[in-house]
Amino acid sequence: MEVKVINRSRHPLPQYATSLSAGMDLRACLEAPVTLKPLQRCLIPTGLYIALPEGYEAQIRPRSGLALKKGLTLLNAPGTVDADYRGEIGVILVNLSDQEVTVEDGERIAQMVIARYEHTAWQPVEVLEDTLRGAGGFGHTGVK
Repeated sequence: MEVKVINRSRHPLPQYATSLSAGMDLRACLEAPVTLKPLQRCLIPTGLYIALPEGYEAQIRPRSGLALKKGLTLLNAPGTVDADYRGEIGVILVNLSDQEVTVEDGERIAQMVIARYEHTAWQPVEVLEDTLRGAGGFGHTGVK
């Protein structure tokens, strides 16, 4: 699938790290480094604008290495870029560590997964079919 993209950053387009990667890394597009205090959040621009085909979304997800090594993750993860959105892709980073963390221009800050979706047509009913699980949830299957 081809996706139209405008790249206003100084960095290469997102790409898959391996042939089996699901996500492409997004990079910060910053004029100056941004320092996040513990529990502070900030919208980080990427310099990327995309036009997805109808029936697709771009999911913006955290990078596991950034979360483990620096305590940075995303709010509203996964974020969704809709097919009709034409603005700049931004990443809402939050610092969950106990130390200040600085984000540099060009740093890989998130990953983007392009995914197909379906629209739902609701069918109102009075009763749902029974299953073995039923209404059990929130850990009802135990810990083992």
